[in-house]
Amino acid sequence: MLEHHYDVAVLGGGPAGINAALAAARAGAKTILVERYGFLGGMSTLALVYPWMTFHSASGEQVIHGIAQEIVDRLIQLHASPGHLRDTVGFVHTLTPYNPEVYKVLAFQLLEDAKVQLLLHAMVADVESEQGEIKFVTVQTKNGRFAIRASAYVDASGDGDVAYLAGAPWEKGNDENKVQPLTMKFRMRGVRIDQIKQYMKDHPEEFYEKSLISQLDELPLTGVMGFYRQWKKADLPIPRDGVLLFTGPGEDEVLVNVSRVSGLDPLNQLELSSAEVEGRYQVMMLERFLRDAVPGFENAYLSQVGTQIGIRETRRILGAYILNGEDVLSARRFDDVIARSGYPVDIHNPEGTGITSNFIKEGGAYDIPYRCIVPQTITNLLLAGRCISTTHEAQATTRLTPSCMAIGQAAGAAAALAAKLDCKTGDVPIDKLQELLLEGRANLGFTKIT
Repeated sequence: MLEHHYDVAVLGGGPAGINAALAAARAGAKTILVERYGFLGGMSTLALVYPWMTFHSASGEQVIHGIAQEIVDRLIQLHASPGHLRDTVGFVHTLTPYNPEVYKVLAFQLLEDAKVQLLLHAMVADVESEQGEIKFVTVQTKNGRFAIRASAYVDASGDGDVAYLAGAPWEKGNDENKVQPLTMKFRMRGVRIDQIKQYMKDHPEEFYEKSLISQLDELPLTGVMGFYRQWKKADLPIPRDGVLLFTGPGEDEVLVNVSRVSGLDPLNQLELSSAEVEGRYQVMMLERFLRDAVPGFENAYLSQVGTQIGIRETRRILGAYILNGEDVLSARRFDDVIARSGYPVDIHNPEGTGITSNFIKEGGAYDIPYRCIVPQTITNLLLAGRCISTTHEAQATTRLTPSCMAIGQAAGAAAALAAKLDCKTGDVPIDKLQELLLEGRANLGFTKIT
């Protein structure tokens, strides 16, 4: 079997993996990024998770900068994002719309500039580990299997596949091992946004965020949660309690986040297959409902459905520290902080309707410690994205895309340091890592190491 050697191997090309590979390469590490699809972006592109939210705390402080903000700035330059907009749904302080097709190409450009070796259409098939150390990762490609050897590995697979195959301990879901539901998102065009705005102003009682409706003439309409009367009357067999829409990126376009497939395990191949089928049935049902019952959709049409169903939660790999809900809600600080987030705890009920939301103390932000990305038992692996070490409650905030971007930058920088210093990932000097992150314009809650 052929072998390829690198300082850092990043497995998974979603937002966390992209930022990890960029951070590692910019730190001087010979880096490869492996992705199973023919494009990058993970849930942001293949599952239409849109818009990004949130780069800010509820009080308005921007808590995520670094490579994540660099990507937003580049998208703005390419006329593919308006930047951070005030959230009219009322969940968080800002939403960041973007054009996913431009994001795909921009990711290629950034990685090429950083001299990252990109390997598309390749899937991790096996991990060879010995006494807690990964010796190599086997990837399956169109022309067979080959081994990737690296000094340090970053699991950015979303599902924690690499850590799992290496033998790291993990958990899943709530106390009953039930995970948050899956959602097949889709876009519609030909939507009359002006009619939606007018209906909201005429019927504020039917919408979640009533206090912002009077400002709709001044604010761009970023999102809508409501149409409760129409939803209840339709009585569709979808366990939601209302309609959630996000506008853009086109002026007549909305992203529909209403589909919900509950009770199926994304780690079970047969159940995941059933979820994909059910999700697309729901899309057809929802398109008809919106056209028939919701003002502004009379002449709208389906323009895009996710390449795959959106997944909120699967494995959580157990690390040196397990971030919990109290850490999040109390805005806890950690000495080994490597990223911050201001997103609330946002749990979609694993079995029924509704969402449980809990907000961070005083509209603040919490720290994500380095120990959460260092898995137990594996000495040359780091975690990035939704599979980091948290409880079910804390994962409901760390899973959001900007948080994953910030975590990815930290994981890539740490992997590069581990390779350079020839040390275990758990032994990376925190002060050196934090210095490297600050040089990369990450927000750690301070500007220099004291």
